[in-house]
Amino acid sequence: MTHGKMKRVIVLVILVLSVLPAVVKAQQIPLYSQYTMNKYLLNPAYAGSQGYTSYNLTARQQWMGFGNAKTPSTQAICAQTRVLQNNLLANLGLVDRGMSRRRTSGRVGMGGYIFNDRNGIINRTGIQGTYAYHIPLSDLQQLSFGVSGTVYQFKLDDENIKLPDDDLGVPDPLVHGRENSMFVPDATAGIYYMNNNFHIGVSGMNLFQSVLKFGSDQSYSSYQLLRHYYLMTSYQYELDGDFTLEPSLLFKSTERKNLQADISMKAYYQGDYWMGLSYRTGSALISKVGVKVDNIYFGYAYDYSLREIQKLTYGSHEIMVGIRFGDSNRRTRFQRRF
Repeated sequence: MTHGKMKRVIVLVILVLSVLPAVVKAQQIPLYSQYTMNKYLLNPAYAGSQGYTSYNLTARQQWMGFGNAKTPSTQAICAQTRVLQNNLLANLGLVDRGMSRRRTSGRVGMGGYIFNDRNGIINRTGIQGTYAYHIPLSDLQQLSFGVSGTVYQFKLDDENIKLPDDDLGVPDPLVHGRENSMFVPDATAGIYYMNNNFHIGVSGMNLFQSVLKFGSDQSYSSYQLLRHYYLMTSYQYELDGDFTLEPSLLFKSTERKNLQADISMKAYYQGDYWMGLSYRTGSALISKVGVKVDNIYFGYAYDYSLREIQKLTYGSHEIMVGIRFGDSNRRTRFQRRF
């Protein structure tokens, strides 16, 4: 094999492992361990489902301490609200009360999401907007539908690609002398059902399956993003007046049927304190703790990897901070729950 062909093979391997994995070990979509505290990250139908106006910040760093490698990390800021007749936006004059009353009847949810996700030499920075519609089936049941449009910058950090013949000063058209970033449009859709204690939702991401083109002549154009599908469900058991248990499941799959599941159990005390454990199949054990003070809440998760990389790292860490606004007295019991 010539040096030129060898360099192309190396780059292709990097791209396949970092961009379009055929297995779950490589990730195209940000990974979250505290998704139950902000289901909007995985399902657009959740936007506004609880009737609150909420803001969330999530920051995640995987495999801390793993040398100088650019290990996966994610930062996300999102906001969501229910366009109620008397919600916070109407009270601030940002939404006309009469228009809200005539057009939405309190059923429309809206959301926004800004994110930055890094995985090795791949970096994605983007923005997402969401429209959701909520249908009350009874005082204690609700069915929601949501769709999101997303655009993000997909950037390849070619400065950190080291090829065998770089020292010879011979440029490679796949790596050098080309645009190292592109803007990618995409879409997400979901359905979400909730009642007094039970929640279940399904969603799909990367629906456009965008094709990424590399090389100065765009001759390498067979790198296609895979659709990702999520099914999440949970149930809350009230043990007594102070304690509540919440088992939950998250199933993840791609177009190629790469399956993975998060199996979790969380315990709440007076709705203001919680702790939990999760098992991510074949991947990690996760511990979670959190506290809620008035309308501000904080959560922390630690992932202990079940793979060999754990011997070289301090694990993965994720923090989540949120704040909620809204009068809970006019909401049904399941909407008032934290």
